[in-house]
Amino acid sequence: MKGKITAARVFHALGDPTRRAIVEKLSKRPLSVSALAGPLGITLTAVVQHLQVLEESGLVRTEKIGRVRTCRAEMTGLSVLERWIAEHRSMWERRFDRLGELLDEAD
Repeated sequence: MKGKITAARVFHALGDPTRRAIVEKLSKRPLSVSALAGPLGITLTAVVQHLQVLEESGLVRTEKIGRVRTCRAEMTGLSVLERWIAEHRSMWERRFDRLGELLDEAD
């Protein structure tokens, strides 16, 4: 995995519909690269490129055993997003609370 996993990296990875489809398929069970390529209607090379982005964002992990590369869902990227959402939710809740106080004062 190259570099730190950031929310921006995870959002970028999930911004592509093919990568979201890959994550969805892998959330059900591990699959080989060729098993992913077939239903997606894309080449093995394209799948590998998408998997590289997903691995770098902590959403997928691949392992090569013999000639077969098996892919599985990885939770690290989702944990990064959970923290990002929690931090931003807290900030917005405080802002809304403050806005409510300001509006109450205006009455």
